[in-house]
Amino acid sequence: MDVIRRGVVEIVPEEDLARKLEESRRDGRPLCIKQGFDPTRPDLHIGHAVSIRKLRDFQELGHQVVFVVGDYTARVGDPSGRSEARPRLTPEEIDENARTYAEQVGRILDLSQVRLERNSQWLAPLDLADLLELTASYTVARMLERDDFAKRYAEGRPISLMEFLYPLMQAYDSVALEADVELGGTDQKFNLLMTRTIQERYGQVPQACVIMPLLRGLDGEQKMSKSYDNYIGITEAPEEQFGKTMSIPDTLLEEWLRLATSLRGPDLDAALAQASADPYQAKRALARSIVREYHGAQAVQEAEAHFDRLFKEKELPDAVPEVELALDDERLRHEAHAVWVPGLVVAAGLAKSNNEAIRLLEQGAVRLDGERVQDRNATRPVAPGAEVVVQRGKRRFARVRFRAS
Repeated sequence: MDVIRRGVVEIVPEEDLARKLEESRRDGRPLCIKQGFDPTRPDLHIGHAVSIRKLRDFQELGHQVVFVVGDYTARVGDPSGRSEARPRLTPEEIDENARTYAEQVGRILDLSQVRLERNSQWLAPLDLADLLELTASYTVARMLERDDFAKRYAEGRPISLMEFLYPLMQAYDSVALEADVELGGTDQKFNLLMTRTIQERYGQVPQACVIMPLLRGLDGEQKMSKSYDNYIGITEAPEEQFGKTMSIPDTLLEEWLRLATSLRGPDLDAALAQASADPYQAKRALARSIVREYHGAQAVQEAEAHFDRLFKEKELPDAVPEVELALDDERLRHEAHAVWVPGLVVAAGLAKSNNEAIRLLEQGAVRLDGERVQDRNATRPVAPGAEVVVQRGKRRFARVRFRAS
């Protein structure tokens, strides 16, 4: 229990988990420890790793970890913490996103001791009678007790019946697996507790719920999320992991040292003391720790050297993506031998839309050949054969060459 409690926000109910552990030891039966991840994007990130490391704790204690790839729940999209419905993905997009999940989670868990399951195995075969049985297990009134649903309902924002199905589908995952324990972030508490009710309706012993803290992302405000694009991927390149970690605000240092690393005991105490005394060096140590965990010691040296070369010595990275653009590319709004800078940022692949590019400019995050550009109406003189280095933030570059229309 000491190992399981470490770094946990809450265990609900703790006495149930203690009883399950006692029965497991008495009967020689490992507990079924479950957590699900929807492949809405290709990347698992270090925010996910907070709970995956807790799965590793259970694994090292001898229990059976089941990593559920939510390829069917991803068709709905988890409404937890959302102010509106998620964009729907096609089955092909979901399959492509899930393709490397096993390799990614293998950076933390011993895959030889993990059951990797897709929830389409048991959700896809459900017929209408099965679905009616499942939906009869919970009421609309109880659904509207959820903070996110209640807020949307009060504000007159639409809530689809499909979104109501999501927590029921997640609960059915536990029914299908006969889960003893489920892990999830604090934003998942409603879903996890609801699952206990559903399991009872299906004649099962309810699971215990281990609630984990949420890691805030690079912006220092929102939780780390693929949707907010404020994350560090588990399999991102070492230099990206190092550089992104160095970009976090100092106010995140303690949180990241506690949640984003495997530091414990005296090592953690020393790191926290350094964070108070010398935040910059503490941040470098944090970046080294993250890269080491996912890529090994050799990668740390190379990533740190890349960072120093790029930011301390003000040099370009060794490999800058090259983009060739025609002067009549409609994104550039080419006029009088000049291109519109927000359109150039989009065409260079450094922003998804003009609105995002304008926002980046106004935040001071865009440079052309090292010069900051902040005017949304700014233009850049160009001619066939000219080139410009476009920079977004501290780490993303593109070398753009222009050709005649």
